[in-house]
Amino acid sequence: MIRDIIRAALIAVGLTAGLANAEEPFIVVQSTTSTQNSGLLDYILPGFEAETGIDVRIVAVGTGQAIRNAINGDGDVLLVHSKPAEEKFVADGWGVERFDVMYNDFVLVGPKADPAKLKGGKDIVAALTAVANAEAPFASRGDDSGTHKAEMRLWGESGADPMAASGAWYRETGSGMGATLNVASGMGAYALTDRATWQSFGNKGNLEVLVEGDPRLFNQYGVILVNPEKHPRVRAAAGQRFIDWLTSPNGQAAIASYRLDGEQLFFPNAK
Repeated sequence: MIRDIIRAALIAVGLTAGLANAEEPFIVVQSTTSTQNSGLLDYILPGFEAETGIDVRIVAVGTGQAIRNAINGDGDVLLVHSKPAEEKFVADGWGVERFDVMYNDFVLVGPKADPAKLKGGKDIVAALTAVANAEAPFASRGDDSGTHKAEMRLWGESGADPMAASGAWYRETGSGMGATLNVASGMGAYALTDRATWQSFGNKGNLEVLVEGDPRLFNQYGVILVNPEKHPRVRAAAGQRFIDWLTSPNGQAAIASYRLDGEQLFFPNAK
């Protein structure tokens, strides 16, 4: 009922602004690098576009940058993975409503030599503590992405302060996940990565998954319509249609059916 009321209001706003007509059958989605680099969006979007005639144009950046872009009005829909930041985006009035879409998890990868002796561990906080104690090389995105936000939360739980070692054993790349994994591979460093990007990453070198399975590594994705009351140019009706499809049985089935090397990378959980 609430969603139907919101949808009707958004369509009215879109029509009033002249933005929900067939002359502009596209939307801009500010999303994360993981949804793009993993191949998920290339896999599922043709189904939506064929069904609706709406072209989806993706801007793939870190979650923090995606949110800033949306606040600036550079997009119609936000598809990211940092729930506290997403909820703040809505609470501050920049987004209309947040919906769960899917989840996967983070993993800690590192060199086979494993100087901090982490292999097979299930406790990510203990693992980070061991990395800090060993002063073992660690490559961080350092870019305010969803992965970086999760990493900093976990460092906080460990009690260690990696920023005190910035430029020493702790290296911030300021780059996306693929570039950061390249750095980790080149210098034999540990890194936190989402599993989807890891699975699709082609330059693993001597890196391997060392720590996984901790509930604190859960990685939830959400989708939000940018508020047309803040930015009247938002294509509200088309954007809401994309959200409805993504959280519908068809969209959720498309997400679930995506595989890479036989492995399911994202697990739908829209309510």
